[in-house]
Amino acid sequence: MKYSIGFLTRRVGRQVFLLPVMLLLCAGLCLGQPTEELNPTSGPPTSNVLVFGHGFGAYAAIDIYFDTTDEALVIANGSGSFSKIQIPVPASALPGTHWISAVQRSNGEGAQHRFTVQTSWAEFGFTPKNKRSNPYENVLNSQNVGLIDEDWSFTTGDWVSSSPAVVNGVVYVGSYDGNLYALNASTGTLLWQSPTGGQVESSPAVVNGVVYVGSDDNNVYALNASTGAFLWSFPTGNWVTSSPAVANGVVYVGSFDNNVYALNALTGSELWYFPTGGWVLSSPAVANGLVYVGSRDNNLYALNASTGAELWSFATGDAVNSVPAVANGVVYVGSNDANVYALNASTGQELWNFQTGGSVISSPAVANGVVYVGSMDNNVYALDALHGDELWSFATGDGVVSSPAVANGVVYVGSADNNVYALNANWAEELWSFATGGYVDSSPAVANGVVYIASDDNNLYAFDLAGGQQVKHKGRAKRHDSSVRPPDLRTLVPDYRLAPSKPASAAPNTAD
Repeated sequence: MKYSIGFLTRRVGRQVFLLPVMLLLCAGLCLGQPTEELNPTSGPPTSNVLVFGHGFGAYAAIDIYFDTTDEALVIANGSGSFSKIQIPVPASALPGTHWISAVQRSNGEGAQHRFTVQTSWAEFGFTPKNKRSNPYENVLNSQNVGLIDEDWSFTTGDWVSSSPAVVNGVVYVGSYDGNLYALNASTGTLLWQSPTGGQVESSPAVVNGVVYVGSDDNNVYALNASTGAFLWSFPTGNWVTSSPAVANGVVYVGSFDNNVYALNALTGSELWYFPTGGWVLSSPAVANGLVYVGSRDNNLYALNASTGAELWSFATGDAVNSVPAVANGVVYVGSNDANVYALNASTGQELWNFQTGGSVISSPAVANGVVYVGSMDNNVYALDALHGDELWSFATGDGVVSSPAVANGVVYVGSADNNVYALNANWAEELWSFATGGYVDSSPAVANGVVYIASDDNNLYAFDLAGGQQVKHKGRAKRHDSSVRPPDLRTLVPDYRLAPSKPASAAPNTAD
């Protein structure tokens, strides 16, 4: 019995000793070490983020902050967890690092996660609808764009008429020297280059870590966006200067062999093709299950995105090299017959046309009820999107093949007079210009407060306020990087007016 009692005594003593240790561990894991997850971990201003939390107190009230602003209140469940609480990224959140914090009201303990505010210009038209308008830009505007200047330039081996794409801190562009380039978007440092067998006039599209681009060696290529490694290639019957549009796992692109192709984005296998009566230099636009694309047979086509079946076609008076833009149920496109057309997107019925004094190869940009487009008559036009009335025009020194980009009240466009322009979106006012050493038929991309555009002087340029500061003060201005160090949880002030939020049923929103 002594052995048994002794054993029991030692066992009880051990249990007595372990009990407070276990309680302390539980307190540390369940209350002292909350965790937080975000989906996604980066995105543009005004997008939404889903926040998940674990390890809080049972039924605890938890505030969720974006930087120091209390965005939501949530009540944890009996296990101290919550999920899918949706908070907005403030419209004022500048590109760079921010922090999302979940803090328990009762004890001030919580967890934090880094969130990167950034804008991607992922393909020629910004999105597959090709409106060429960045609704998220919040750095450059009509008041400060006059202060931008060259931040960096990168020299390729030949002309650059390809238009850049900007995704996750990398800018991608093709060159007549046959290469596709990937550069650090902040510094212009070369990350990789991948050679094709022909000139790369096509503008790249970057989706889900893959770069899609055409080449004058007759192929469409898919490359790893991080390394430049070739994933697949698809041979057409002639040059591919058309820029791919990627939507719902499908790559749509035209070729000089007169065809429009739909390819599986993962494998490159052909899903369908549609023959037109002429070269397809135009790049497709994709919206509401339809593909819109022009041809040098003078027609704009609307095709079923799944099957390639023709739904309607609209005949202009000359080749359609312009890329169509789709907005609010209307397709806008230019023609070499000197007109800009607005067509019903469902039926192809002409709603209006506007005549310029030269071929319209430039692709329209659409923003805030206005259509912006260039013409070979040397002008950039702003047209009322509903009626086609001219609102203003701006004269450059030569033809305008470049397609405008619109962001935060500013229109950016290149001209064959060798200049890049920034214009007031509301009236014909030049806010800024920069002279390159060659024709600018490349089209701008505007992302994260930087304007990227290429020139036939063989260079890709980046313009921003840091470049302007560099010129004015002979020193490199710091780029914005908000709240690199996370805020002290003890300094965050709850908003007691907030009502508890419920889990979101929808995924975070994306650009239209």
